[in-house]
Amino acid sequence: MRATCSAYGLSGDSSEYKIIVQVFLYKYLNDKFGYEVKRAKTEYQKALSEAEHWETVYIALSDEEREDLWDFIDPESPKLNPEHLIATLYNRMNEDDFAKKFDEALISLGQLNADKFSVRTSGRSNVALFDAITPSVTDVDRRDDFARALVNNLITFNFEEVFGQKYDFFAEVFEYLISDYNKNGGGKYAEYYTPHSVATIMARLLVDEDTEQRSKLCCDPAAGTGTLLMALAHQIGEDRCTIYSQDQSQKSTTMLRLNLILNSLVHSLPNVIQGDSLTSWGHEEQDGSWRQFDYVVSNPPFNVDFSESVTNAALKNTDRFFAGIPNVPAKDKNKMAIYLVFLQHILYILKDKKGKAAVVVPTGFLTASSGIALKIKQRIVDNGWLRGVVSMPSNIFANTGTNVSVIFIDKSLKAVDAILIDASKLGTTVKIDKNQKTVLSPTDEQQIIDTFKARMEVDEFSKLVSLEDIKKKKYSLSAGQYFDIKIEYVDITDEEFKTRMMLHKKMLESMFEESHTLEHEIMVQLDNLKFDNITNNISGNK
Repeated sequence: MRATCSAYGLSGDSSEYKIIVQVFLYKYLNDKFGYEVKRAKTEYQKALSEAEHWETVYIALSDEEREDLWDFIDPESPKLNPEHLIATLYNRMNEDDFAKKFDEALISLGQLNADKFSVRTSGRSNVALFDAITPSVTDVDRRDDFARALVNNLITFNFEEVFGQKYDFFAEVFEYLISDYNKNGGGKYAEYYTPHSVATIMARLLVDEDTEQRSKLCCDPAAGTGTLLMALAHQIGEDRCTIYSQDQSQKSTTMLRLNLILNSLVHSLPNVIQGDSLTSWGHEEQDGSWRQFDYVVSNPPFNVDFSESVTNAALKNTDRFFAGIPNVPAKDKNKMAIYLVFLQHILYILKDKKGKAAVVVPTGFLTASSGIALKIKQRIVDNGWLRGVVSMPSNIFANTGTNVSVIFIDKSLKAVDAILIDASKLGTTVKIDKNQKTVLSPTDEQQIIDTFKARMEVDEFSKLVSLEDIKKKKYSLSAGQYFDIKIEYVDITDEEFKTRMMLHKKMLESMFEESHTLEHEIMVQLDNLKFDNITNNISGNK
């Protein structure tokens, strides 16, 4: 697909990612629909499932028969008319104005399924599922060929064999796209893909496997493409939770919408909001109050220029931002510690006495002993909400060298201690492009999870620390500051002790003899010194 975009002058173009995501989604919807209609318990099932090309049988049905068939497929599945099928477009490729027909098919498909797959902005406006693709090619005469090339790509593979699986493998596709589009820093709000291993650890430690999960509300206020939310939903069960998300990146929101569709979370699509979480939060109850969540997961932006929004009235809410808003650095606005504002926002939207959160923070936050960071830690520790902290290895993110940790918050606790884990020595270093990345193996993941859940102390790896001790250490959450300092002793026999002492004495006697010899030589040299020799030497040096 990217080779096709490159061939038509779109490599690295701002529209490239959107074309790939939309075409990818179009293919998925076609294959998903085919998978569902062939399984639907209707009078047409045998003909559809046994046909070499099910599309031929489907196209031959009347409008009424097709609508009847729709009633028997999964409510979260798409609906397609004959003109929306890839097979139909393939058969029309030699027609004039094919690019226009291609775009019309996608847009019409989106309109037909708008009630299921729509997404809105924080301003409450709906975002179309598909936009016209071919106008991205500036040469009008090449648009038909571009559309034909895209369709030819779509007939070379099929998604049907994976519809019974979890869709975590798509995370690699998203990471691949994001890493490339984030070259040069990704613009003002770069998307930094959260590694699947970190997402898995966060989800498994948040969700108690021994407790029945039902109707859980899950949120990420800086959702990106939704990797953390997908891991959380898989852990809870897609049919037992509802996802709420917000991110101001249009690119990431587009990918997140695709991710929800791919992960059997279509029912959560109305809760996808594109917009600024801090100044235009979009998740409210019918009475206007803010919705509260059972689970919040997030990898918020750490340091970014947020100076334009600092004066926004929403940021003056002292209940939400109890610790304050970071100052805008005079020399480099991009170093504004915006993650501290997100942390306060997350505490605010967590359900009282039951909400749980896992948040990625820069490791420096753990030892901060003043300012906003300290106030946030005091709120968490003093209320007994701190469940634990996991410090990750360096370079766990391929596109940023910032050391990160995950802080686990649980408002249902009145904790007296917390488990602190230093996992910095785990993982294997690999090279991706020009960057070093640390990859956690399944064994590494399991070691972290088992240690955390058992609240087990392991030398130089984990420590169960009382919250009172944390307060005494100025609220430091770094595991290394609580590790025991050990002095190793070696048992020896009386004879070994005497032998060692004899050797030490002989060594000292030898050193003393050498010292006496040097003392004697120095005294002899001093006796040989005469006044005239000293005076002449001084005069000669002038």
